[in-house]
Amino acid sequence: MYKHGLRASVALRSISTCKLKCHHYQYVHKAEIEFSRNLTTTTIGPEFIESVAGSSVQLQIVKALHSGERKKASHLLLDFGHRSHSLSADDFVNIFKYCAESPDPLFVMEIWRLMESKDISINNTCSSLMTRALCKGVCINKDFSIMDFLAESRHFYPVLPLYNSILRSYTEIQNLVQARKCLDLMEKQMIGKSEVTYTALLKLAVVQKNLPAVHIIWQEYIKLYSMSIVPLRKFVWSFTRLGDLKSAYRTLQQMVSLVMRGNISIAKTVYGKLYSTRLDIPVPSNGRLGSTILDIRKSKQHDSCILSPMYLPNIVSASKEQQIICMDDKKAKSGEINGLNGKKHSLPMKVLRWSFNDIIHGCANEKNYMLAWKLILQLKKMQQENLKLVDSTLATLSVAFSRELQLDLAESLLNQISECLYPHPYNALLASCDALNQPERAVRVFAKMRKIKLLPDMRTYELLFSLFGIVNAPYEDSNMLSQVDAAKRINAIERDMANNGFQHSYLSLKNLMKSLGEEGMIRELIQYLHVAENLFLFSNPSLGTDMFNIVLHYLVEAQEGHMAIEIFKKMKLCGCHPDSTTYNIMIDCCSIIRSYRSASLLISMMIREGFCPVACTYTALVKILLEDENFNEAVDVLERIKLDGIKLDVLLFNTFLRQACYRGRIDVIEFIVEFMHQEKVQPDPATCGYVFSAYVNSSFHNTAIEALQVLSLRMMSEDGNILKERKDLVDEFILNEDLASESHIFKLFEDSEDEVATGLLNLRWCAIIGFPLCESADRSLWAKRLELRFQKRLASGSRKGVHDF
Repeated sequence: MYKHGLRASVALRSISTCKLKCHHYQYVHKAEIEFSRNLTTTTIGPEFIESVAGSSVQLQIVKALHSGERKKASHLLLDFGHRSHSLSADDFVNIFKYCAESPDPLFVMEIWRLMESKDISINNTCSSLMTRALCKGVCINKDFSIMDFLAESRHFYPVLPLYNSILRSYTEIQNLVQARKCLDLMEKQMIGKSEVTYTALLKLAVVQKNLPAVHIIWQEYIKLYSMSIVPLRKFVWSFTRLGDLKSAYRTLQQMVSLVMRGNISIAKTVYGKLYSTRLDIPVPSNGRLGSTILDIRKSKQHDSCILSPMYLPNIVSASKEQQIICMDDKKAKSGEINGLNGKKHSLPMKVLRWSFNDIIHGCANEKNYMLAWKLILQLKKMQQENLKLVDSTLATLSVAFSRELQLDLAESLLNQISECLYPHPYNALLASCDALNQPERAVRVFAKMRKIKLLPDMRTYELLFSLFGIVNAPYEDSNMLSQVDAAKRINAIERDMANNGFQHSYLSLKNLMKSLGEEGMIRELIQYLHVAENLFLFSNPSLGTDMFNIVLHYLVEAQEGHMAIEIFKKMKLCGCHPDSTTYNIMIDCCSIIRSYRSASLLISMMIREGFCPVACTYTALVKILLEDENFNEAVDVLERIKLDGIKLDVLLFNTFLRQACYRGRIDVIEFIVEFMHQEKVQPDPATCGYVFSAYVNSSFHNTAIEALQVLSLRMMSEDGNILKERKDLVDEFILNEDLASESHIFKLFEDSEDEVATGLLNLRWCAIIGFPLCESADRSLWAKRLELRFQKRLASGSRKGVHDF
């Protein structure tokens, strides 16, 4: 009987407790709604002072606070409390309203201490206004602590909405210390948690960049709440912000499923804010979740939840079903997307669109462009369901694809933007067009800007000068017609720039001067140097180095040596300090005036200024020696470069080969070819041409063909054995009698495989004239002879030049 009675007692107590909790939860839910309404709808301006009703003392206190007389206001408040004996919370409402608008959290605490001393109960209105003042004080003064005040209060027991508001305020200002205090006090007073609490905890985790904490919040949340579209959207936002695209994508799939099933609990306030319409019943405190989130660090315990950077690129080779899934989730069938047909709920579609955009933004930030593009392709039905990507997302993706030089994708996304307020995404695509030398595409992009009436900015004009200032394609010589056309383009860009209120920037002038130099327009180049001096260089000479280097480079290229010397002298007089590039250009200029002494002096100046000579420095020095046919001293310089540890390049060796070919020095040719082979410097097409021409000019035709084959093989691969490894090249390109095979070789040039394409053409030409094909460079008698003579020279320790080679 005792046991049965005890069970009945416990059962009755449980029923009464459940009823009490239910009433408490309904009260808290109403309080949260009323609290939020008070926080968002109460607006008090300066005119409020004159409209204060009720006690004249309240009006006096408000006026004193407004005029900055805090001591007077405090005295009036104390006097008001001592004189009046039957005070209630309503007698302080107007003062609370002013403090909430100001905000003045310190005076609010004075009021509350007075109310505590007088045992005056606080009502909901005063509580909301008081909290508003305190929370605003947090945002304005990061050192202000509500938590100390709440912990010391003996009669004030805040409800959960107040704590949520305080926690949200500390999260916004990223004050983690006070946020910890708030969470500790919530747990101490067993306040519990609501969905608003979890939202604040998510924001805290994102502020800390703490992905494991987000997963912990997710695990506790799904134990306590059923799925709803608004909280799921917040988890998507958190996962994408922290780079966990896999979890974000799976959460998005749950959102799509909810909308497909019609499980929608969402509405919009009169202010346009979306909220969940289901009853948010707070749950009791369950352990120290808040402290755990603040204390946890990025450990490896949740590495399995974090998407590996190597995961997404593998979807390129995925099967068709995997491409639909995208993220290794078997539930992501195309039927779920089709299931959205007929769902005309605008609010859930808006939330879904935001989440789609969050993930695609995340893909752009994480450089997972393939996933982003697949999402767009798989979700074509989004447009039918008002789920079109927002313009900001399209712009972000377009910029990302532009930076990765995926111009087709970037342009396609750019064309889908309905309204673009800033030229940044267009500038990114124009910059990529400039990098890949695609002026035709750039014309389309700029025409689109004109069509939508998007005004260019200075960056746009800087790119236009670089793109359209040069008429001829790269490696083509300029002529009078191209120079006239270039001048017209430059004038048109400058005219448009002036019409839109821009004048030249430092970069626009640099790009313009480079264009003039490429077209060989020396007179105009000097004129714009004077413009640059007036705009920038006189006021800031440090900016002049690059400008003068551009002018000097093109003067030397145009063989205007004496003019380059004058500009160099002017540069030093203007206070512009020459750099390593300047000295290298001027040493190259000495080859025009054929002055080895001047070049040596420049190298001495260069070293004194702290600049070390590099390969191009010695290349210019060697060029001067070779112009005077001083091959022995030039070879000494070459060996000195090697001893100094400077990496030798093909340009330096070609400088020797070009002059040796012109002078008919076969001994120099053979020495340099073997030197290149020993240093593992691969030939280029120019190398092949110089060596072949040298032998032909000396009537060594068979040797010319053999040398051409060896150099072609070394050009295609470092060891010269590519034909032994790739037998298909012989049958498909070299020995194939079909004329179309040459067209296939030419396509290699389009893929920037110039060396391979040139080598195949050389070998095919050798085969056509009936010369036996050499499949390996090591088998060539010519190559063996050169190597033997080079080794003998090294063994003898000879340094007398190349006559003994």
